[in-house]
Amino acid sequence: MTSVTFTNAKIVTPNGIVSGSLICDGETIVEIGDVRPRGEVVDVAGGYLLPGFIDTQVNGGGGVLFNDETTSDGIAAIARAHRAYGTTALLPTLISDELSVIDSAMRAVEKAIAAGVPGVVGIHIEGPFISKQRKGIHNPEMFRTLDAESKALLKSLKAGKTLVTLAPENCTPEDIKELADAGVIIAAGHTNATYDQTVTALRAGVTGFTHLFNAMSPLTHRAPGVVGAALEDLDSYCGLIADGRHVDWAVLRIALRAKPIDRFMLVTDAMPTVGSDTKTFVLNGQTIHVEGGVCVGPDGTLAGSDLDMATALRNTVEKVGILIEQAAIMAAGAPAAFLGLQAARGSLVPGQRADIVWLDKALQVRGTFIGAKTEETVAA
Repeated sequence: MTSVTFTNAKIVTPNGIVSGSLICDGETIVEIGDVRPRGEVVDVAGGYLLPGFIDTQVNGGGGVLFNDETTSDGIAAIARAHRAYGTTALLPTLISDELSVIDSAMRAVEKAIAAGVPGVVGIHIEGPFISKQRKGIHNPEMFRTLDAESKALLKSLKAGKTLVTLAPENCTPEDIKELADAGVIIAAGHTNATYDQTVTALRAGVTGFTHLFNAMSPLTHRAPGVVGAALEDLDSYCGLIADGRHVDWAVLRIALRAKPIDRFMLVTDAMPTVGSDTKTFVLNGQTIHVEGGVCVGPDGTLAGSDLDMATALRNTVEKVGILIEQAAIMAAGAPAAFLGLQAARGSLVPGQRADIVWLDKALQVRGTFIGAKTEETVAA
C-alpha cells in the first residue's frame, strides 16, 4: 500500500484547523496532526488542505455542454476541467430536455462510473418538470409534468445518485414521495410555488433547493414563497451560486444567518466556458456569452455561470466574510451529506477518502488529489 504524507500544512477539519501533517495509506486518510512522515512527501508550504469540493450542479466544462454530449467521454471532459479547480466529485447536470436525452444522460453516467471516471457520483436532472413562470434560460417547449413513464425513467439509474430539480406546484406530493422512496433526491427549483405548497413538498420528500433565490418565488413580507420556506426549514439543503451576480453578497450574508451553515452548499451552475478559452457556446439555439463572470443569453437572461468551486469558496471567505472552515463545509461537507455520501467524502478525518484540495495562502488552488493521487495542478 502506497503512503503519501502532506507536510507543513494547515489542515481544515470538522473540528477546526490542525497544523502539521496528513498521512494517506492508499486512498484513505489515516493520520492527521504532529505525526512522522512516511512514503511520498508533499510539502504544502504553509498552505491549506481542504476536503475535495463536491459540486451538485455542473452543466458543463472544458468546452463541453452535457446536454450536447451525453457520453462517458463528455462527462470525463467536464470532470477533468473542474478538477483543476479542486472539484473531486460532481453531478453532471442536464438542463431541461426530451426524455430520450435524459435516458441517454443516465446511461452515460452509468458507463462513466463503471469506467472509473474520477469524481462522477451521479446525475442532476434539472427539469423539464419545472415552471414556465420561473424558467430562466430553460426551453419551455421541453417542459412536461411527471407521469408514469417519466417517473420510471427517473428511478432507473443503476449506479450513483440521482438528483432531480422540479417545481412542486407541477406535481403531487404523492409523486414526490414515490420518487423519494425510490432513492431519488428531490430539490425544488425553477418554481413559482407558494410557501404552503413548498412546505407540503418538504413533508413529502423534498430535501433541497436548487440555486436558492434564483428562479423561484421570493420572500416577501406577506408571501414567504419558496425562499421563505427554504430558509425556515432547518433540515433542507440550499445551493448557492457565490459569484456576486446571481445573489448579492449582502443577501448571502443574511441567508447564512437564517439556518445552520451545514445546510448551505456552494454550487457553480457551471457552463462549458469553465476551464476553456472559449467564452461562448450555443444553448437551445441561442448564443450564450460570458459577461462579468456569468453566462447570459442574447436578452441578458442569466444562463448559468463561468464560476469554479475554488473561486466560489474564495468569494465566500473574502466577500461574505465566513471562516475557511465554514466555507469548506459548504463546498464539501454539506453536499456530501445532501447526497448521502458523508461516510466516505466531505471532510478530512481518518477513514475518509483522500480527496484533497491544496490551497495556498491566497486560497488559490495548487493541487487537486483524488485518492491522494495528483489529478490536476494549477500554478499559483
